[in-house]
Amino acid sequence: MARKGTGFFDRKGQFFKTPEEATRSDLASLLGQIGEKESLAPGIAHTLLEKRAEIEKLYVEHDAMITERETVLAGAENVARLKV
Repeated sequence: MARKGTGFFDRKGQFFKTPEEATRSDLASLLGQIGEKESLAPGIAHTLLEKRAEIEKLYVEHDAMITERETVLAGAENVARLKV
């Protein structure tokens, strides 16, 4: 007898049982091959998903620092800009 089920697909169309598995697959694809032998990308993708809140907070803080720097530099004509 047929049964109904729910599945999740990554961007390549691969089937996964959970959204976490599908997202980890997409993240690993974005990261590409990391390392010389077996890729470290799947493990890194797992950590990225697991630490998502902390990573997003870091990006918010980073964006705030960039905005602050641009504001300071825009208002200070006598400040030398450093080449990064």
